[in-house]
Amino acid sequence: MSSKGPKSLSELLDREGSAVRELASEASQRLALADRLRSSIEPDLAVHLTGANLRKDGTLVLLTTSPEWAARLRYEAPRLLAACREQCPTPARVRVRVTQPD
Repeated sequence: MSSKGPKSLSELLDREGSAVRELASEASQRLALADRLRSSIEPDLAVHLTGANLRKDGTLVLLTTSPEWAARLRYEAPRLLAACREQCPTPARVRVRVTQPD
């Protein structure tokens, strides 16, 4: 008889190659990237940068709360790309997406 009961979260995170571990690592990387980008722009704009992701094709995707803030982030694209390149040299372009506020 197998003892396949429920596993604790720490067991799932500690297991090498676990999908949960990979997901947690990716989330941590995205949070770190967003924090780095926020620190490179003025504070009144930084609070509207709600997330960031670097896709495998070199697209830096920025998330913001409104079309107005999206326009401001596009204006800051060269600065944001430079800040991202400090951590990872592959970003080539910026795409800004508007998301619903929480």
